[in-house]
Amino acid sequence: MTGLTAAMGLLSERWYLDLIDVGIVAFLFYKLFMFVRGTRAAQMFAGLLLLVVASLIAQWFQLHALNWIMASLKTVWVVAFVIIFQPELRRALALIGQNRVFGPFIRVEDFGVLGEILKAVEMMSEQKMGSLIAIERDANLRHYEETGTRLNARITSELLVTLFTPYSPLHDGAVIVRGDEAVAAGCILPLSQNPNLPQDLGTRHLAAVGLSEETDAVIIVVSEETGAISIASYGKLKRRLDKGTLRSELSTLLVRKPAEQAKSGAVLASRG
Repeated sequence: MTGLTAAMGLLSERWYLDLIDVGIVAFLFYKLFMFVRGTRAAQMFAGLLLLVVASLIAQWFQLHALNWIMASLKTVWVVAFVIIFQPELRRALALIGQNRVFGPFIRVEDFGVLGEILKAVEMMSEQKMGSLIAIERDANLRHYEETGTRLNARITSELLVTLFTPYSPLHDGAVIVRGDEAVAAGCILPLSQNPNLPQDLGTRHLAAVGLSEETDAVIIVVSEETGAISIASYGKLKRRLDKGTLRSELSTLLVRKPAEQAKSGAVLASRG
């Protein structure tokens, strides 16, 4: 009787641990799905889930041929997962690095070019100098670069502030940044035609959203009227960012190399 009671207690404890195990796995799969939702990786993720389900069905019904195929694929699943989801994994690591636990140990100013851009944007925001900075990522911006004046100058905060000084020859267009260089200034960007955007957006903000709808560039806008800072990426506009949020957003977007994401239309993420 004592042995049976002990076995029952062990089984009860095992059931509790199994429930925790299933809950953790379900949560991880949910977070992974939410992370890749809206990207091309979402289709790959769905395909991976189908393979997992097929493997479970093969084992459950003892389908030997299918089970053999699934067992053979297991040897390459891990490598395939890393290769397929490499951009998402890098993005996840970047987001982890932006966690409050690790934030105090990471200084954005140490990121070179990003630090110079941040410094310039903060200065222009304080002085209410309108500016538009497009940072190239995977998609090439040469088409838009050709609409402006070629610079090929190393990025410094002083250079950016000078370019956007009111009434200077190149202040009225966008500066395109590639790597550690400002490759062109005074560039013309496409305006967004999204009817769902707020009516109070100016030309700079519409141009920022427009470019983000067509490419994977990150575009920073400083309002000439209010000095408010906004960021556009993948058709989304985040407005009125404070310095802390600005640094977090930029380091998250630019430390990684993102995969191309499906364009789902511009959506406004406005604060206030």
